[in-house]
Order: sequence, then C-alpha cells, then structure tokens
Amino acid sequence: MEELGTTERVLVLLGLLQKRRVWTGPELADRLGVTTRTVRRDVERLRTLGYPVHAGQGAGGGYQLGAGQDLPPLLLDDEEAIATAVALLAGAESGDAALRALTKLDRVLPARLRHEVRALAGSVESFGGGRAPVDPEVLMTLARACRDEVEAEFTYKNGRRRVEPYRLVASDRRWYLLAYDLGRDDWRTFRVDRMSEVSARTWRFRPREAPDAAAYVQESVSSRVYRHQARFLVHAPAATVRDQIPASAAVVHDRGGHSEVVSGADNLDSVLLHMVLLGHEFEVLEPPALRDRCSTLADRLREAGTARSTQSETSARRRTTRPIRSP
Repeated sequence: MEELGTTERVLVLLGLLQKRRVWTGPELADRLGVTTRTVRRDVERLRTLGYPVHAGQGAGGGYQLGAGQDLPPLLLDDEEAIATAVALLAGAESGDAALRALTKLDRVLPARLRHEVRALAGSVESFGGGRAPVDPEVLMTLARACRDEVEAEFTYKNGRRRVEPYRLVASDRRWYLLAYDLGRDDWRTFRVDRMSEVSARTWRFRPREAPDAAAYVQESVSSRVYRHQARFLVHAPAATVRDQIPASAAVVHDRGGHSEVVSGADNLDSVLLHMVLLGHEFEVLEPPALRDRCSTLADRLREAGTARSTQSETSARRRTTRPIRSP
C-alpha cells in the first residue's frame, strides 16, 4: 500500500471505523500499512478531535467508533470543504455515489458550512461529466444568489451584465449559469469560466416561470450558439447514440427505438460528416438545404471512389499489355 500522510491516514482510519463495528489493532495496521503503535497514535488523534473511539480488551476486543453521538467537524478548512462539495457535484453523472458522499460530508461539516453546501447542491443540475474546474468561490456566490433569489452582476465578454440567476448547470466540459438577462430581457446561458468580478446584489426578484435548466443549457451549447441547426433521425437506440456523441455536441431524444439528434455547426458539412461517422443509417429532418447537401457530397464521394477505381484498372491494364523485351 502506498504510504499515506498523517492527515490522509487518519481520515482513512475514520472511514474504516465507520464501515465495521470492531477492528483489531493488527487489522487496522495491515489496512493502513503502518505499525500497531502508529494505529494507537492515530486513534488518539481522532479522540483529540472529538471522535468517540473505544478500545476493548481481551477476546473479541478491538477499536470501535462510539454510537449515538454527533460526529465533530471534518479535518478540512472552509475552502477545502467547499471545493470538495463542488468536486462531488461536478462529478455526479448518475448521482448515487455523489449523493452518498455528500450525505456523509454534510454530517461532518461545521454547522456554518452546511448551509452553504446545501445551497450549492440545490442550485446545481448537470448533463454529462468530467468537466473542467472553475473557481469554487464564484460557484458559491452564484449558488447563494440562486438560493436567495437575488440579482447577480458580473463582467462577461467585455460588458457588465445584471441577471436574475436560476440554476448552475454542469455539462460534460464546463459550468454554466442559466439566468434571465435583465439587459436583454430574455433567458441566457453564461459560461462561468468567462465571468469575472462576480457579485451578488441585495435586490431580490420574483422568480419567473423558467425553462428546464439542464435541457435549455444543453440545447444552447450544442445548437443555438451556432450559425446552423440541424435535426436527424438516426436508426439506432438513443442510449447507443448518446454513448457516441458528447452531451455538449448534440441533444439526443428517444424516438421509440430510434433517435432524434439535434445539433449545430457553423458549417453544415461538418455536422453531416459527424453523423456519417456514427456508422448508423440516418435521415435529415431539417434544414432542407442539408438534404441537398447530402446528395452533392454523395456524388462527390462516389466520383472520388470511381476515379480511384478507374485509375487502378488503367494501371493494371498497362502492366499486363507492356511488351516483353528479349533478354
């Protein structure tokens, strides 16, 4: 086992004590890769921090975590605790593992931080996973504004924006804010990593009827931001197609054993090429111009294949008809 630092080892020890009722000293030493003397010192560290670790003597004895008492704060400072919560939320694709971890984190957070983490959890939705990190303090500022229903301000694309924030949405690549832009009088999607000078105002707003946050942001980043939008009917199950296309590149709808794919691009040829490379039969639903483009590209590909074949046949004939020279 790789050698752990003291703090990390104590946290691992705490986790082991929470998993099983009783552990002997040698068992814990073996799991931690240390001596039984080090285990005793680490147990004392937990007791100093307020964890009720009991030690039994004789047959059937060992270390066990006391029941029926509140666990004391986790060995993390405020910034580390918030960053941990952000990481758990950002990595939650199915939600089950992150929910279990956040529940445990909530139990051991200092009381002053529980409200903050719960605010963040209630203000985040997601599609996809594995996104790039952003400043946790910016996320917390926006999460509080979503929770408290107060306006937010930030600089975005060299302009100052004043918005009514509704939800933070985590995609497979980035964090976004769904908000009602008061300057544009419409719903907008903002990339969090492009925001600067983010602040929450004291002015409260009355919540509007909002679109589904995750769906709205996904459609925005996969199609609405591009010059062209396209829809395809793909003859393959939605689950199969979703595994092939990043969530930020297209929206995939289930159509009874088939899939409707909505995507965007600045060049229609590029989105058409991506559909071809999926390897499934498909139909162009819109725009009509893309159907014509299919025919044009098909003719071009067919001519390219024919030209290559004709060239190969001509070369072969030349080789077979070349005169035989006398030795």
